[in-house]
Amino acid sequence: MKSEFDMVLFLSPVLKGAHATRQRHIRQAENMQRAIRQRWKCPSPWAWKEKHVRWYFDGPLGQFAPTTRYYYSLTAALIRLRRGCR
Repeated sequence: MKSEFDMVLFLSPVLKGAHATRQRHIRQAENMQRAIRQRWKCPSPWAWKEKHVRWYFDGPLGQFAPTTRYYYSLTAALIRLRRGCR
C-alpha cells in the first residue's frame, strides 16, 4: 500500500503566522500536490522540479485572479524554502 504524502508534516518547519494563514498554505500546497501528482506523477514536493511549479501556475492556476496567484506564489516560496532551494 502506498502511503499518502503528509503536506502538514512537510511544511510545519517553515510555517509561521496565524492559524488561518497556516491552514491556507497547507490547503494550497495540497491542491498543488494533487494537480502535479496527477499530471507529472511526482508524489511529493521533494521530487518536484521548477517546471512542475511553473506548469501549475500557467495551467490549472492560469485563469484565477492575480490575488489568488499571489497567495499561491507565497505557498510555493515556502515549499522552495523547505526544500532548501532559494
